[in-house]
Amino acid sequence: MTSETPRFPTVHVEVTEDQADLVSGLLFELGASGVEERDQSTFSKGPSGGRVLLIASFEDRAAADAAIAGLREADGALEGHIEEIVGDAWRDEWKKYYEPFSLTPSILVTPPWREAPASSARVLVLEPGRAFGTGLHATTSLVANILDENKDALAGKRVLDAGCGSGILSFVALMLGADRATLFDIDPEVVHIVEENAEANDLAARVDVFAGTITRVRDRFPWVLANIEANVLDVLADDLLRVLAPSGNLVLSGILATEEERMKARFSGFAAHGVQLELAGEKQMSSGGERAFDKDGWVALHYRARPQA
Repeated sequence: MTSETPRFPTVHVEVTEDQADLVSGLLFELGASGVEERDQSTFSKGPSGGRVLLIASFEDRAAADAAIAGLREADGALEGHIEEIVGDAWRDEWKKYYEPFSLTPSILVTPPWREAPASSARVLVLEPGRAFGTGLHATTSLVANILDENKDALAGKRVLDAGCGSGILSFVALMLGADRATLFDIDPEVVHIVEENAEANDLAARVDVFAGTITRVRDRFPWVLANIEANVLDVLADDLLRVLAPSGNLVLSGILATEEERMKARFSGFAAHGVQLELAGEKQMSSGGERAFDKDGWVALHYRARPQA
């Protein structure tokens, strides 16, 4: 007797960039086990014109149907529909598109199932698993290039990576000369992924990773990286300064260009725990005229701390 081919229901809903974080959160509240975002910067292209396609996975069709109803109840303008993925070959489908690429002038990223081309750059072998962080998304690329631009200041320093995903940003920092990295993420599965990637790159002895939140961090770090999203960065602002060493560097990403001014208003000049932030970096200029790094509608902000007067 043959077993029935598995079917995986997904809920598709198209929203504006400004709505994406809020609706993603709503889908999780409605029982989604994961939410994929597609836009013009992702592997599988999504809509253009400032819109994002959200694809939420559910355990069964009943849960997906309930989520559609929940979306309508929360906002009558949210029109979702269900699509089913048949079979499980899709789980590795994305690997066909994940080829070696130059993340920064110094770092070339390759998945373990591809041979890296000859290059003078250091090779980072990365298997993202289910964690965020292939290096191809603009938010990750922006932070990695900030680190490369500042590798002299990074040398010998400790790094804290908040919301680390696959660990890619910590690995980049270590390859560029950082001494040690502490990583954390709220997803427990991330710990195993980070440990495997660290082993693959001979970095395990320089990595400390845990599942949890920033409240568990007690030390202060010369470099703090937070590639999350604007709303979460807003909430974490005080804690980010609490763990940032005097004269340290804070790099924030996951910020849409439309959120840039709000984030600058929140962090520029922000003072707490004996330090005050000032915006740094000169690689590119954002639309607001202050110094920032801008790519594909996403912005990363690099701040330096100075002791509070």
